[in-house]
Amino acid sequence: MRNEEQQDGERGDGGVCSSSRSAFRIPHSAIKRWLTFNAVGLIGFALQIGLLVVFNKLLGLHYLLSTFLAVGITVGHNFVWHELWTWRERRATGVRGVVRRWAAFNLSNGAVSMLGNVFLMRLLVGFFGLPLIFANVASVGVCSLVNFFLSDRVVFVRQA
Repeated sequence: MRNEEQQDGERGDGGVCSSSRSAFRIPHSAIKRWLTFNAVGLIGFALQIGLLVVFNKLLGLHYLLSTFLAVGITVGHNFVWHELWTWRERRATGVRGVVRRWAAFNLSNGAVSMLGNVFLMRLLVGFFGLPLIFANVASVGVCSLVNFFLSDRVVFVRQA
């Protein structure tokens, strides 16, 4: 199966978006992947918000414990969808490959999401007194930028 980068290059446009005013060029495949990453992220975010409400508002758990649990579940959800959809042409092979990738995803994206969200929630809710959901939206937005880079360059790389 041909990958997206090869398909972009065969269109004759080099597979890039550019304008006469732009000094840089972004491959179409990178834009498509970024949009797919964000689609998975939005679904995961809805799950995270729902879990945050259940854990904190319905079960009465502390907001930091609720954040920790909601993020942990969401990271697992997002890994599955990124493996199957976002980076499907780079899919891991064999059980060992999937386990290695899952571990790399948890050590990178999971750590950024968990530590970043808990830290930012403590700062935004605990220190600045912002509302829980607003603070969570801001926290997820910041962490998602770092996570896309880590996913594309570290976790979902082509296997040799």
